[in-house]
Amino acid sequence: MNSNTNNASNQNEDYLDKGLDSAEKKFGGSMGQDTQKNRGINEKITDGARGMLEKVTGKKAPEKFSN
Repeated sequence: MNSNTNNASNQNEDYLDKGLDSAEKKFGGSMGQDTQKNRGINEKITDGARGMLEKVTGKKAPEKFSN
């Protein structure tokens, strides 16, 4: 049943979120093992990065990288 929850939440993640999750799993040690637990913080990080990208380029991020 837990995998269904993970699948549902993964559908709402864009490429930037998935990339951060992957890096957490690989380099995060015990804290990176549960990426759903860190979802709130990760959203703030990726939203901030996306905002900086848009500010620097003056263009909106592509849909694949922004929900």
